[in-house]
Amino acid sequence: MSNTLNIGSKIITLRKTRDWSQGDLAQQIGASREIIGKYERNENLPSIEMVAKMAKAFEVTVDFLIGEGENASYEKETVERINDIQKMDADTQSVLFNVIDTYIQNFKTKKAFAK
Repeated sequence: MSNTLNIGSKIITLRKTRDWSQGDLAQQIGASREIIGKYERNENLPSIEMVAKMAKAFEVTVDFLIGEGENASYEKETVERINDIQKMDADTQSVLFNVIDTYIQNFKTKKAFAK
C-alpha cells in the first residue's frame, strides 16, 4: 500500500461546512492563510502536527481527516501511531515532532545528495 495523502478536498469541505475562510482556519491552527491554500490544492503536505491541529479544530479524528477517500490512503499502522500521538500531552508531542522533523530533514538531505 502506498503512503499517499490527499486531504485538500476534505479540508475545503470541512472548512466551508463551518463557514470559515482560509484565514479563519489558519488562525485556529496557528498557520498562515497561504499554507492552508497550499494544503487545499495538495501542493504541500501538512505535517503530522498540522494534521492533528486541523482535526482538533474541525472536531474530527485524524483518521477521518486522512482516511480512505479519493486517492487517499495511509497504512493502518501509521494512522494508529498518529492517533496515539494525539493522546499525548503537548510537551511530549513537541519533543516527538522535533525528533520526527529531524529524521525527515536528514532523509530529504540524503535523498537530495544521492541524485
